[in-house]
Amino acid sequence: MEHHWKELIPVDRYTVRSNGVLHDFDRTVLTLLYQPLIGYRALSLYMTLWSELELLSEKETTHHSLMVLMQCSLKEIYEERLKLEGIGLLKTYVNKEEPKLFIYELQPPLTPEQFFTDGMLNVFLYNRIGKHKFRQLKQFFSTPSIDRTKFSPVTRAFHDVFASVHVEQMVAKMNEETQEDLRLVDGYEYIGRKENTYDLSDDVFDFELFFAGLSKYMVPKRAITPKVKEAIKKLAFLYGVGPLDMQKIVMSVIDPSDHIDIDALRKAVHEWYEFERGGAPPNLSSRVQPLPYRTMTNVEPKTKEELLMKQLETISPRQLLIEISGGAEPSMSDLRLIEDIMFQQQLLPGVVNVLIYYAMLRTDMKLSKAYVEKIASHWSRKNVKTVKEAMELAKKEAKMYQSWAKEKSKRTSRKAVRKELLPEWLNMDYSQNDDQDKDENINIEEKRRELEERLKKYRDE
Repeated sequence: MEHHWKELIPVDRYTVRSNGVLHDFDRTVLTLLYQPLIGYRALSLYMTLWSELELLSEKETTHHSLMVLMQCSLKEIYEERLKLEGIGLLKTYVNKEEPKLFIYELQPPLTPEQFFTDGMLNVFLYNRIGKHKFRQLKQFFSTPSIDRTKFSPVTRAFHDVFASVHVEQMVAKMNEETQEDLRLVDGYEYIGRKENTYDLSDDVFDFELFFAGLSKYMVPKRAITPKVKEAIKKLAFLYGVGPLDMQKIVMSVIDPSDHIDIDALRKAVHEWYEFERGGAPPNLSSRVQPLPYRTMTNVEPKTKEELLMKQLETISPRQLLIEISGGAEPSMSDLRLIEDIMFQQQLLPGVVNVLIYYAMLRTDMKLSKAYVEKIASHWSRKNVKTVKEAMELAKKEAKMYQSWAKEKSKRTSRKAVRKELLPEWLNMDYSQNDDQDKDENINIEEKRRELEERLKKYRDE
């Protein structure tokens, strides 16, 4: 990821438009269903842009005015914008001129029915707000159904109400000028409301391995329709189902006509999850690095760095936090932070493990929310998928991360900022000659050994 100021600066201009008409009811959906997932800051940015939709009326203004309006920094606006993009509430376009011009196209939220039957967002909401509140919201966004079998339809058709026009009369009036009036002027498009969704990359699931296995069972590829494929992606991402297990699940629900019922697929995946995980609600922090993104499988570690890589590929972020804390359950704030970056930044579990390990050594065995989110956003932009890539990027960008840590330290303390040191698996390319630096080096080495000791049982397995 580049620095946010490389992506946009205060003088860059923007205009706001929407993908169709936004309704007042959308505000309720955004507040009650989306806000628990994206946070109040991202919601505030969406609402502000919505208000500017009518205010600007296709006019341009600067990002500095948005900073003044929201009373926050450009960095905060940029980070919250990414959350809106990731969850499908905003599409951003930019030209290549200087200063840049951004188009922020607001996307309508999913309808309550789409949200509660999504298969992923509804489960995340359930885990975030709990059973009682989730049931309360589901009831709020539903209404008693009507048994229409007890009624007879009496609605009139169009031709029953409106008189027909003879073809001769119609052709006579349809001269060239009239036909031109019926066409939309070039460069314009009609106001409407297109169906909205959020993007989930195919990278979250190894479809190549999945299809290769299905071909052995003579399952036609046409059975995996676009809707089925999207459902597989969401279910695999949410429940941590691998391609081989998903093959078996799909085989169990496909009918003789090669049709796959998505509801049956969801139920089968849920039953698989209950059997594998004992019925605990799915959460991202309990997932482990997917096999296609492991580099140490069937490899005997030869160095401490390779040993650490193999550990971080085979342990979940939640279990890593438990081991680091000596067996104690992680705090809800730490788990929420980890799940937020995995969901919003779509970081894989192994990559998150490197981030946890790195941050723990750099911030006195604590997870600093701002620091973790900043690095997570960086890795997401760089499309980091493996533990090895994360470690190499941390090594390459060490000085930049060090400056971020110093910025945080300056904000939280008036004391002189100590020189940040790096984990052993990073390249130490700084001069450290004074006694204070040597003391810190000893301190960081002690923390590293302590982490290694707590992860020892995973080395032995």
